[in-house]
Amino acid sequence: MFIAPAFAQGAAPAAGMDFMSFLPMIVIFVLFYFMLIRPQQKRAKEQQAMLAALAKGDEVVTSGGMAGRIAKVNEQYVTLELADGVEILFQRAAVAARLEKGTIKNNK
Repeated sequence: MFIAPAFAQGAAPAAGMDFMSFLPMIVIFVLFYFMLIRPQQKRAKEQQAMLAALAKGDEVVTSGGMAGRIAKVNEQYVTLELADGVEILFQRAAVAARLEKGTIKNNK
């Protein structure tokens, strides 16, 4: 005979939902949390604290790259003095970073 007879095999063992089958997914989630989610939340908190602490006279850089000194601070807006007599109104959220005092003066 060219074709071997096929015999029925016994029932397959039931696939158990044990802890070890979920362990790789749990490990991946824990790694994602500590390497991606947690640092992102920490940076967001630091950014919010920096925005809340903005005061007149601080030197900042906006997300568009404009560097200037804060002339006025409002609840939602910040007026930056880019040069003598040149002021621009920005949203407070557009401030990307606070600079050290004297940074702008040293770069002119």
